[in-house]
Amino acid sequence: MSDTIAAIATASGVGSVAIVRVSGNEALEIAKKLTHKSTLKSRYAHLCNLYDTDNELIDEAIVIWFKAPHSFTTEDVVEFQCHGGSIVAEEILKTILSCGARLAEPGEFTRRAFLGGRIDLTEAEAIAKLIEAKSEDAAKILARQMKGELKRFVEEIKEQLLRAIAFAEVTIDYAEEDLPADMVESMLHQLDSIEKKIEEIVSSSERRRGLIEGFKVAIIGKPNVGKSSLLNRLLDYERAIVSDIAGTTRDTIEERIRIGGHIVRIVDTAGIRKSLDTIEKIGVERSINAVEQSDIVIALFDASRPWDEEDEQIHSLIRRYRDEKSFIVALNKTDLPKKLDDSRLLPYHPIELTTDNKAAVIAKELQKRLAKMAQGDEILLVSTRQIEAVKRAKEAIEAAKEPLMIGELEIFTFHLSEAIKAISSISKPVDFNDIMDKMFGEFCLGK
Repeated sequence: MSDTIAAIATASGVGSVAIVRVSGNEALEIAKKLTHKSTLKSRYAHLCNLYDTDNELIDEAIVIWFKAPHSFTTEDVVEFQCHGGSIVAEEILKTILSCGARLAEPGEFTRRAFLGGRIDLTEAEAIAKLIEAKSEDAAKILARQMKGELKRFVEEIKEQLLRAIAFAEVTIDYAEEDLPADMVESMLHQLDSIEKKIEEIVSSSERRRGLIEGFKVAIIGKPNVGKSSLLNRLLDYERAIVSDIAGTTRDTIEERIRIGGHIVRIVDTAGIRKSLDTIEKIGVERSINAVEQSDIVIALFDASRPWDEEDEQIHSLIRRYRDEKSFIVALNKTDLPKKLDDSRLLPYHPIELTTDNKAAVIAKELQKRLAKMAQGDEILLVSTRQIEAVKRAKEAIEAAKEPLMIGELEIFTFHLSEAIKAISSISKPVDFNDIMDKMFGEFCLGK
């Protein structure tokens, strides 16, 4: 990490302020060259003129130097807060690079913070996911993780597993000593408790994954039931073509919309029906895929038309996925004379939509469903990597139980060691020698 890196830290586009960040051993010297100042005070905002390599004025900016190790990367860091817009920031960056820095790779500032011990992997991933967060709830959860919430959970599980290993090692080394007869039962109870915690966190994280990625909502129904019209009303602009001709929407259309505190990906699907048209058949297949990938499905039925085979196809999809998905069943066009026998939709109680109220009614119901899905104070695993690591830990703990019960303690400790490796990989690799020394230092065995 001896080389000095630089990058524009703010998003591209027009804005009042842009930030160019430099990190590394040469950061301060480069700042002195651009500002023509001989000294800069650490953690002090300096208003300075910035000059290029030809001593031409680039801009007047705020320059702040963070002296190592008291910076995000633990290296010398300088921030140039200049006037917004791409031209000024790019000119400053170009000058910095000509003074000996190199362009930073994606995520390299955060990587250096990790390597410098400023943050662990849980905090690094929380930073990355906070930028992508699609809900207010997610932002709050990720802010807690940046303060070490997930790291503390990992350390707690790891310590409990280490204690189990330590007791097993003592038993192996001092088999002739009298140890508590209920030790095996106590250790099994402890492992069961750890497994339960892990199961709850994995289940909650998979259920609430949409907090980070954005919950996905699919609108399904037979052709000409009003799916595109509903999408346009929710978006408040004409995104999808609306026509009386059945089959107008022949592919899925995806847009993002804010519902309450959540950014939702909402998908208008092709009308689901049997068709000989090749293109329409592909659209129907994609509609079914959209149902499989969605968190919430809005199933529309036309109250002004009698129940038919196409309605039955939609109903069969509801029955197929009702245990996996949250369905909002709705009767559209209820301001027209009713012809649909909605008793077929029991035990669902369809909500009624008219031309004037459908967007408001659906948005209100979506907000209620999203709030329910987002509920939970459990720690949130924010990536597939974290979820898979916790699952591996659970599998290893489960594998350790049988050797424990039959007294195969070497195999028992092997499986628990694998569990520790898996759970530790969420935050940082485990050093068994250091940890075991610490754990055994707490025992008093009279030996």
